[in-house]
Amino acid sequence: MGGPVVLGIESSCDETGAGIVRDGRLLAHVVASSMDDHARFGGVVPEIAARAHLQSFNPVVREALDRAGLRVGQIDAVAVTTGPGLSGALQVGLAGAKSLAYAAGVPLYGVHHLAGHVAADTLEHGPLPSPCVVLIVSGGHTSLLLVRDLVREPILHLGDTLDDAAGECFDKVARILGLPYPGGPAIDRAARTGDPRAVAFPRPLTRPGDEPYAFSFSGLKTAAARWAERYRLRGERPPVADGAAALQEAVADVLTRKALAACRAHGVTTLVVVGGVAANSRVRALAEQRCADAGIELRVPAMTLCTDNGAMIAAVGDLLVRAGAEPAPLDVSIDPSAPLDHASLTPAPEPRLRAA
Repeated sequence: MGGPVVLGIESSCDETGAGIVRDGRLLAHVVASSMDDHARFGGVVPEIAARAHLQSFNPVVREALDRAGLRVGQIDAVAVTTGPGLSGALQVGLAGAKSLAYAAGVPLYGVHHLAGHVAADTLEHGPLPSPCVVLIVSGGHTSLLLVRDLVREPILHLGDTLDDAAGECFDKVARILGLPYPGGPAIDRAARTGDPRAVAFPRPLTRPGDEPYAFSFSGLKTAAARWAERYRLRGERPPVADGAAALQEAVADVLTRKALAACRAHGVTTLVVVGGVAANSRVRALAEQRCADAGIELRVPAMTLCTDNGAMIAAVGDLLVRAGAEPAPLDVSIDPSAPLDHASLTPAPEPRLRAA
């Protein structure tokens, strides 16, 4: 029969995801994206995202169940992203997950979104080695973590971005270069015909004395903007392919340089790279090259598991259930700015006002 079946729900930004996992094995996952609705605004509009989640929630869950050959009554637990993310988007996912858990009479688990990204790798490569260094790199987050037991032990933050995340830098520079949203895939495509050495973009926070595991991409974004502006002031169009290739090289260099340094400093032999920017071809290639040179195992999830999805949340829920973790109360609330200390995220309910 196998172990408990866990349904995972993700709705922190512009993807509505449902995934089903049992004993670390992915049974099904479905994602509906509202990215096209946001493209003309050059970024995610929270109200549009929340409405899209309302429309997509039931169809996405039904399709995931159909693909797994299951009914709601055969689900043993529900896991849902309770933070961080957009408040309205999180509320939609949490409300839907509560309804499913209540209807099925099963426990509900609140999950930290970033822990989900970490757990996504287990669906392809099995349990995480303990310890391992994890590089989370996406549109909203760039972090280096030291992870042991993902659901039983605290997660140690080695460093985070001080300003723009790597994916955010890609989005903003793509807009400057006249490339479409989302910027990450557009930069990657444009860079294929460019020369990564054509522009000497800076490598932020890589000088001696800088914080070894902190990131900063705001200055890199500004450098790219000034480079493009110099061409436009002369009435010329910037060489977009060269700019994209040079920017991508700078981001990949900084990310992999700091990740490898963290592995060496902590005696870790496995690096896990997760998040939407883990799908970037140059980030993957440079990570593979540098890990091979350093004798470090590199683990990167499949492309479909790099971006936000319900499978990664189900993966954390599956680990929590098998570890005997306490489920969340049904009146659990969201935490849009939750720090990543533990995989389970069950903020206390908001206080209720007493009657006078």
